[in-house]
Amino acid sequence: MNSITKTDEAIGFIPLPDSSGKPITVIGTDAIRDSFDETCLQQAINSRMAPGVTDVVLNPDAHAGYGAPIGCVMVSPTHIYPGPVGVDIKCSMSLLQMDIPEDVIVDKRTRRALIDAIVSRTPTGAGRGQRTVKNGRHIDRETGVLAVTEGASERVCEALGIPPRWASRCEDSTHRGHDGTHDALGARLELILAENRVRHFMDKINQLGSYGGGNHFGECEITRVVDRPSMRKTADVFGLKDGHVSFLSHCGSRGLGNVLAQAQFRDLERKFRAWATPFPAGDKQLVYAPLGTPEANAYIDDMSIGANFATVNHMLINALVLEAFQEILPGATGELVYFISHNIAREEIVDGKKAWVHRKGATRAIPGGHFALAGTPFAETGHPILLPGNPRDGSVVMVAQGGAEQTAWSVNHGAGRAMGRRHAGRTLDQKKIDAEFDASDILTNCRKYPIDEAPDAYKNFPEVLRSVEAAGLAQSVAKLQARFVIKDESAADD
Repeated sequence: MNSITKTDEAIGFIPLPDSSGKPITVIGTDAIRDSFDETCLQQAINSRMAPGVTDVVLNPDAHAGYGAPIGCVMVSPTHIYPGPVGVDIKCSMSLLQMDIPEDVIVDKRTRRALIDAIVSRTPTGAGRGQRTVKNGRHIDRETGVLAVTEGASERVCEALGIPPRWASRCEDSTHRGHDGTHDALGARLELILAENRVRHFMDKINQLGSYGGGNHFGECEITRVVDRPSMRKTADVFGLKDGHVSFLSHCGSRGLGNVLAQAQFRDLERKFRAWATPFPAGDKQLVYAPLGTPEANAYIDDMSIGANFATVNHMLINALVLEAFQEILPGATGELVYFISHNIAREEIVDGKKAWVHRKGATRAIPGGHFALAGTPFAETGHPILLPGNPRDGSVVMVAQGGAEQTAWSVNHGAGRAMGRRHAGRTLDQKKIDAEFDASDILTNCRKYPIDEAPDAYKNFPEVLRSVEAAGLAQSVAKLQARFVIKDESAADD
């Protein structure tokens, strides 16, 4: 049985077997630490003991995942690991701040009209793309190729009706190949298509501007800025407007990212078997490639293609959502607050050295004054951190504090699941869930809210936030109060 040693109210560690290296850092109060099951803890140890790994962090939202726990950070200066990125490459959050006062959407008819306008532009559900909605964008092949090889470049944004200035509000507006060039991604994409590694490429491209299913969502919010002078100043830099409508989105690289990731797992598994290389802890989901090898280069290129798709996907969703608001509320304006990933590997400086930081269900958290933010709009304040909770308990915008250095400049990516989907379906009461939404005056596009996505299927979000703040990782700048939710209605109505 693995155990966590508590060192502070919200900080602890898991020692390695035989004390064979730096322990695993654990963030969470007593209540949160009790939520980690044995599978999650063992996956954290397996990840930390894998070749080339120097650091693992377990965040308060952590739960068992694909090889590595969801809600963990894994650092390696020498190896790249697909598992701690996952199959939804660059699953991310974005926030659009409107100039619309909250009283404008009090009326349910207005909100219902907004829901209809949004879902007519941004499809939900597996396999659905722009061709399946009446007000979707036409995306041609040339633009699709540019999108996945350049990300949110000026010409891609202009072709899709995305304000090019939003690129400055992205954690990464573009990803390059293993050699630091876009040409590497172009060559890799040509190979992928020639070998038919991605079937029905244009069907995948036409999923740009769509949410998909599962835990992905769009959510209309009311922004509530924390009433402290320092937070009001930070909110101004972020572009947040107290008491005004905003829109929070959660989605990733859709079908393209999934296909690329699954193919990489298969490729590396075959290599391991051919070379008679043992899987870390016997888990084939922890396959890896040493940096500089053809296998590592191929993974980095594929990850970057998927990440560029995810970036443009979010930018297009926000452009379409703004367009929908303008249809119902003429004259409305909006600006992107930030776009930030929680399923990605990035080359960063950790403890003064270059390393690949794998964030699997974890979010970058860099405070003001850090060299990594030089030249960005957030150099003095730190960048926005977008943490979704649930519609009932709200979501938050946070900003990093100096204590995040102990977690490789990372925090959790949300609340984290407390129940598996089947368990939630067997345990939770659909009528109670829907009644709770009615009582809170939260509308949805679904006849029934997906039971496996209900608030009680997730961890206690206020306790998760308390863990983050008590550990000195980040502080809340604003709370986001849900007014309506866009989910995969096909799944909800099954």
